[in-house]
Amino acid sequence: MKRRQFFTLLSGAAVAPSVSWPLAARAQQPKMPVIGLLQSASARESVDRLGAFHQGLRDGGYVEGQNVAIEYRWADNQYERLPGLAADLARRQVAVIVAGGGGLAPQAAKTAMATIPIVFSGGFDPVESGLVASLNRPGGNVTGVTFFANVLEAKRLGLLHELVPRAPRIGVLLNPGNASAQRQSKDLKEAARGLGVDLQLANASSERELEPAFAGLLQQGAGALLVAGDAVFTNRKDSLIALAARYAIPAIYSGRDFIEAGGLVSYGTSITYAYRQIGVYAGRILKGAKPADLPVLQPTKFELVINLKTAKALGLNVPPALLALADEVIE
Repeated sequence: MKRRQFFTLLSGAAVAPSVSWPLAARAQQPKMPVIGLLQSASARESVDRLGAFHQGLRDGGYVEGQNVAIEYRWADNQYERLPGLAADLARRQVAVIVAGGGGLAPQAAKTAMATIPIVFSGGFDPVESGLVASLNRPGGNVTGVTFFANVLEAKRLGLLHELVPRAPRIGVLLNPGNASAQRQSKDLKEAARGLGVDLQLANASSERELEPAFAGLLQQGAGALLVAGDAVFTNRKDSLIALAARYAIPAIYSGRDFIEAGGLVSYGTSITYAYRQIGVYAGRILKGAKPADLPVLQPTKFELVINLKTAKALGLNVPPALLALADEVIE
């Protein structure tokens, strides 16, 4: 579905006049279960993911407006709003919560709800963050899909070094507010020693901190950039890609969304696949499954995507060996 069509449908549904049904007919209508959808990002940024989530629901026999209702809560990248939005969904006693866009949304949902089932999607380690007891046996009221976007940094660093072998220093953009930032930094430093690469780390946790971080990295001599896996960065991919183009720095990202928007190269898992799976899990829970009995799903396929148009704009020749490894090349 095209973005314009999607939002037309949403707005149409929001303003459609109510239909007056006979009391007897209304009384016969079974009450639909309600899913609460809590997302760190905005609706406009999440069209593809939302479409995948609805497909997952359809796989389980659920269609919004026919046999399930959805209460949407978007934080619009204002993460301080998440606890309040989660508490509001808890008061509405929804049947299941779907939380995504990074680790903060699932954590806010878990804090607000001790018993309501929660299905999450994110690139963090759910065991390390305390969301679940283990991947195979989550326990409690939480399960979901993890695509471990933030534990693939060493592999991304190796690919970037292969792409830009003569870069005197590689910059790394991290979000210090991410619970996994310390682990990401440690993994990257270990990988850099093995590659003989000099790293320069920079922090950014908001839109206004991105450009100073880029400028600082360039001043320190960074010839390439690794943008760490983080929801803050994914939700600001357009700004990051624009800055990489302005500063003419080759950059590697955590997902194909960046490359489709004009980024150079990415290595990671499919986020839309993850959202389809949380739709499937939400449907199973509506049918009576318990989160404690549903193992946290993990990625089985990783994809390397390269944008040759962006490489050409940077005056960069992509090594043939790297092109041969790519799952998709955008020209």
